Formats: sequence, C-alpha cells, structure tokens
Amino acid sequence: MDIIRDTKPQKKRKRIIWTSAVIVGVVGITLGVRALPSALPTVEGGTIWRDTVKQGTMIRQVRGPGTLVPEQVRWITAVTPGRIDQIIDLPGTTVKKGDVIMRMSNPDVDMQLLQAQQQLSQAEAQLSQLKSNLETQELQQRGTVATVRTQYLEAKRTYDTNQKLFDENANLVARATLDSSKEQYDELTQRLKIEQDRLNVMQKTQQEQIDAQNQQIERLQEMVQFNKDRLQSMQVTVPVAGVLAPLDIPLQEGQWVQSGQQLSRVVVPGRLKAEIRIPQTQAQEVVIGQRALIDMRTDSVYGKVTRIDPAVQNGTVTIDVVPDSLPPSARADLSVDGNVIIEKLDNVVHMGRPTFGQANSKVSIFKLTPDGKEARRVTVELGASSVNEMEVKSGLKPGDVVILSDMSQWDGYNAVRIKN
Repeated sequence: MDIIRDTKPQKKRKRIIWTSAVIVGVVGITLGVRALPSALPTVEGGTIWRDTVKQGTMIRQVRGPGTLVPEQVRWITAVTPGRIDQIIDLPGTTVKKGDVIMRMSNPDVDMQLLQAQQQLSQAEAQLSQLKSNLETQELQQRGTVATVRTQYLEAKRTYDTNQKLFDENANLVARATLDSSKEQYDELTQRLKIEQDRLNVMQKTQQEQIDAQNQQIERLQEMVQFNKDRLQSMQVTVPVAGVLAPLDIPLQEGQWVQSGQQLSRVVVPGRLKAEIRIPQTQAQEVVIGQRALIDMRTDSVYGKVTRIDPAVQNGTVTIDVVPDSLPPSARADLSVDGNVIIEKLDNVVHMGRPTFGQANSKVSIFKLTPDGKEARRVTVELGASSVNEMEVKSGLKPGDVVILSDMSQWDGYNAVRIKN
C-alpha cells in the first residue's frame, strides 16, 4: 500500500533559501560596487582649473574697471543764441589755438550792435555840443565880469573923488552926492563879487559835466565792444590747442542753439588719467600715492593714485591714477582695467583665487592626489586676498595641487575621479 507524502513544506523551505540567497547576493553586490573606485563621479580634466600652492612673496592688489579721461578739457559754449551756419571741424580734428571750428549767425546781434554804435555816436556829439556851450557860457560870463569890473572901478573913482572933495570942503560936494556915489560903489562891489563867484562856479561845473558825459560815452563804448564780442563769438574759435572731442548729442548745421549751450570740447593731448572704479568694500585700503597698473588691453603702464573720490556711487569709489607715461594706443574714453598695489606680503603660502572664497574665511576645495587621478575635499582657511591670489593660513602646504574652478555640482561627494 503506497503512502502519500506531503511535499509542500519542502517546497516552502527551498523558496525561503533561494530568496535569502538572492537578498544576500544583492547586498553583497551593492557593497562591492560602492567599494570600487569606479563608483566615484568622473570629472573631465580639461574642464577644471588647477593651481599649485606656493610659498613666497604675494602682492595684494585691488582691481576695478575704468576709463581714460583727459586731465584738461576746455568746453566751448555759445555766448549768444544763434543758428549754426557751418561746422568746419568735426570731432577728432587736431586744432590750434584760435582756429575757427564753427560759424553762427543771429540778425538780432547785428541790430543790437548798430543800435549801440548809434547811441555812442549821439553821446559823442552831445559831448562836443556840451563843450561848445560851456565855453560860450564861460566867455559870456567873463564879459559880464569885465563889464561889472569897469563899472566898479568907475564907481570907486567917483566915490573916492567925492570923498576927498567933501573932506577938503563940505561945500564943494553935496552930502547927497557923496552918499549916492558910496551906494553905487557898494552895489558894484557886491555885483563884481557875485559875477566872479558865478564864473568860478561855472568853471568848476564845466569839468564835472564833461566828466559825466565822458563816463556815459565809456559805458556806451563798452556796450559797443560787448556787442562786437557777441558778434565775433558767432565765429566759434578754440581757446587752446588740442583735439576736438565728440558731444553726447552732436550738433547739425541749421540748428538753433541757446546761450550757454555746449558747442564743442577740446581735449589737451598728452594729459590723460585713468578713472578707476573700485568696489567700496576694497576701496578703504586704497590711499593716495600707491602704485597702480593700468591695463589698456594692448599696452600696460604703471601710474600713481592721485585722488580718491569721497563719495560712493553705485557701490564703487572712483580713484584717479596718473600714468608715468602714455603709449601711442592711449585715447580719451578708452576702457581700461586698473590694479592698485596695496601691500607686499613676504614668505606666505598662497594659491590662485578660487571661484568661491572670501578673505579671512574657511572654504572646502578639492585637492588632487599625488598621482593626479583623484581629488579629495579638504577644508582650507584663507587669509588676505588679492585680485588673482589668496593667502592660505592652514589646510594646504606648498606643492599641493588644488582645483580652483567651480565644483559646486559635486557638493555631495568628498572625492571625485579625474579623467585625463
């Protein structure tokens, strides 16, 4: 008689064994894969920026963009309103002092000059007439004084004679006759004094009247000269030799300009300076007299800081750097870069400036292994900073090779594999 065996427990046992084996295998494979070097993320060696840590002298600098501007600029403005008839010289032209660069016109200026000249002519004619009248009046007064003096002398002789006769014999001259001659003599004495005083006053006031008229003539002459200058200013000339520079809004022939409007500007050649805009956080270390390097793209020259703007504009401080000499490529309004030398640090450990890193802070960067196949994350304490360099206080030693480029995409890893 056959006995039926129950095979279900055996099948269940085998299933458990196989499942456990699969789980153990998966876990082992996962741990093995993680342990393999090939599990590290790979970075293309040609895409990273490396630098070697050095020990020695480090030059601290601050950097900013700027522009070459002339030290001496003469603006030419319109003295009087007028219409531009002709533009003779355009921006970029080399001009000499007194050269005519523009011609203008204004009929009102011509008319005002004619009116001033007419008033001057009238005043001069009035002066001539005044002198003639004063001389005539003086002659008439002199005649009056002479006539009165004659009458006075005649009256004096008559009185003296009557007085003498009366004193010798009272019967020779009546008392009434003596008194009458005395009264006439006194009257003519007073009249002569009055006429003489009138002549003196007339002589004194003559010069005052002439001086007043002369002053009026001088004022009119100044008005005439002023209008002549206004008319002459319509022929626009340059006050100094130099090169004409462009305006923000160019002028056109036939355009009407107002008094005081800018017509042109003259740049004196050979006297250019660099206006460098330094970030306000770094400008506090800049002082007058420091040396600076001006990069003009094609040429580089050294200069000296001569002025620091006390105001902050748009987060920057403007400084003036006067170059020691100017290359032929220097032009006004040329864009430049300026590096101001702050200080010189001797015998310090330093490296290139990383993408992320501020002075006196701690950063984590990747340091390459000796074979250059991997880079491992290290914490570095930074010190003083410069334009392209940073001082290393701790975390690195001279000869270490580090990655300075942006590695933020590998922030979750402590090491990366370098593919050369």
